[in-house]
Amino acid sequence: MDLILREDIDKLGNRGDLVKVADGYARNYLLPKRLAVPATESNKKIVEQERQGHLRREVKLVGEAQDLATLMSGATVTIAQKAGEMDQLFGSVTSKDIAEALEKQDYHIDRRKIQLAEPIRQLGEYKVPVRLHRDVTAEVLVNVVKEEE
Repeated sequence: MDLILREDIDKLGNRGDLVKVADGYARNYLLPKRLAVPATESNKKIVEQERQGHLRREVKLVGEAQDLATLMSGATVTIAQKAGEMDQLFGSVTSKDIAEALEKQDYHIDRRKIQLAEPIRQLGEYKVPVRLHRDVTAEVLVNVVKEEE
């Protein structure tokens, strides 16, 4: 079945692409979730208009994300945690902790955008990537220090 995608779908195509998929996949998944529409001339025109509007919004979002990335490039976050001998933390520093520390510095970042491969379990300095947009990533320096008793 020929469809026009209304959203970007991994391993299938981008918004506005004309794709050929199995009938069941189209009927049971893509069409009910409004991720695609049948490939007719009228739908092609409508999807093209939607795509143009989406591109304009996308350019604006990328610009805002790049501005925020330049502001955040010099940001340093210090997090105090209890630690034992050998600089091992009693617990860990997660993306939620980093998001809360950034919030105190007036950077309102969703914790899911902080790309921490695994929680930090040692004292020290870490460069943590923050994905502000699909194309824009900023690095924040996270300094984990020992909490004073």
